[in-house]
Amino acid sequence: MTRVLVVGAGPAGLAATTALAGAGYDVRCLEARDRVGGRILGTGPFDLGTTWFWDGESRVGAWVARLGLGTFPQHLAGNAVFQDAAGVQVLRGNPIDVPAHRYTGGGATLAAGIAAGLAPGVVRLNTPVTAIRPAGDLLEVATETETHHAHHVVLAVPPALAARRIDFGGALPADLLRLASATPVWMGAVAKVVAGYADAFWRRDRLAGAAYSRVGPLEEIHDMSGPDGDPAALLGFAPAALAGPGFEEAVVDQLARLFGPAARRPVALHVRDWSREEWTSPSEVDRLTDYGLFGHPGFRRPALEGRLHWASTETATDYAGHVEGALAAGQRAAEAVTRHLAVSHT
Repeated sequence: MTRVLVVGAGPAGLAATTALAGAGYDVRCLEARDRVGGRILGTGPFDLGTTWFWDGESRVGAWVARLGLGTFPQHLAGNAVFQDAAGVQVLRGNPIDVPAHRYTGGGATLAAGIAAGLAPGVVRLNTPVTAIRPAGDLLEVATETETHHAHHVVLAVPPALAARRIDFGGALPADLLRLASATPVWMGAVAKVVAGYADAFWRRDRLAGAAYSRVGPLEEIHDMSGPDGDPAALLGFAPAALAGPGFEEAVVDQLARLFGPAARRPVALHVRDWSREEWTSPSEVDRLTDYGLFGHPGFRRPALEGRLHWASTETATDYAGHVEGALAAGQRAAEAVTRHLAVSHT
C-alpha cells in the first residue's frame, strides 16, 4: 500500500516527493498533465511560465548547484520604455528590471532535473485526481481509472483548483473550503507572450528590452534573450482576458511602437494563456484577487485529521508565487508528514 500520495508534479510536488522518498517512505506523485513542471513550462530555451530566480532564494540555488544547471544573469543594460495614452517615452536607464538569474536552456531544466532523480514509476503522468475522502485511518484517493489508499496526501496544486476539481465528499471543513476557493492562482489570470527574433536589435538602439505600458495589451515587457543575446526574444505579460481574437496582432503592433519596425517581424510568437490551463486555473480565476490569502495559516494546518497537507506556492509564507515558495511549501509538507508518521510509528 502506498503510504504517501503527492498530487501535482510541479516544483512543490517534486520537492515533497523527493524529500519523502529520501526519508525512505513509499511515495507516489500523481500528475494530471503529460509532463512535470506545472507552471514551469518552456518552448525550447524560452520560458512560458517561471522565468527567473533571485539572490537569497536558497532552495532554488541549492537545486541549481545539485543538478549542475547552467545559469546566466538577466539582461539589464540599456534604457527602458514607458507607454501611456500620450505615446511612447524612452526612460534613462532601466528602472523596470532588477538583478535576477535565468536558467540556461529554460526553467523546464529545473523541473526535469528534479524529476530525473526519482525512481522510475514514482511520478505518474496523465493521472488526474478526482476525489479525496477519508476511509477509516486512511485517505481514499480516486483518479479517473483507479483508487489508491494512503496514510497522507500532499496537495501540491493551487488551492482554488483543488477546491473546484477534487471531490472531498463533504469532509473538508467549510471554512477551509472557502479559503481554498478564494485564494488566487499565481499567474492564473495572466497570458504570457514570447516573441522570438533573428537578433536582439533593440540592444543596438541602447534599449534594455524592458517596457511598462498603461495602454497594453502587454503591461510589462522584458528581454528574454539567451546568453549574449542569442537566441533573441522579448517577453511580455498581459491580462488573460485580453488574449482573444486579434490578440497576437495587437501584441506585434505594440512591440513595433515600443521598439521600432524590426519588432514587427518576429520569427516566432508563443502565447500561453494560463487562465485556460485546466490543471492550473479554475474557470473563475480572474475573480480571485485577494493575494493577502497567500500563506494563510489555514494552509499550514493539515486537514482531515492531520492527513491532508497543502503544498503549492500559494501556501508559502515566504516567496509565495516564486519557485522558491513552491519548494519551501513542498518541503514543509514533507516534514509535517514525516513528523506525523514518526509519531505514529513510535
